[in-house]
Amino acid sequence: MTTSPFPPPGAKTDLERGPVLTPNFNADGLIAAIAIHADTGEVLMFAWMNAEALSLTLSTGEAHYYSRSRQELWRKGETSGQLQIVAEARVDCDQDAVLLKVRPQGDGGACHVGFRSCFYRVVENGGLVERP
Repeated sequence: MTTSPFPPPGAKTDLERGPVLTPNFNADGLIAAIAIHADTGEVLMFAWMNAEALSLTLSTGEAHYYSRSRQELWRKGETSGQLQIVAEARVDCDQDAVLLKVRPQGDGGACHVGFRSCFYRVVENGGLVERP
């Protein structure tokens, strides 16, 4: 297990109002990450980050995530060309979720299935309907 480059979360007031980034990783060492398009606000994807992924994202300006199924770090778009250039990174009020405003590269997609957004299906009448 690697050491986190971030200080541990402090008191509630420090998490909510303090100036120090102290991500509140879950018991598995992960934090939720949502990527939205920096220009349109469209929700592109949800993924997980470990401390290394968050640190690399902040230091390189390119989105990195952690795959729970593969148990490995991945740089978004490394094989597909759909890199995500980070325009802004935010954390929520208790620092247990990250919001990335990104500019997708390549064909502008974010989903490994080929859609612009991973949220390409709508729930209708108890079923799913594709609506890109």
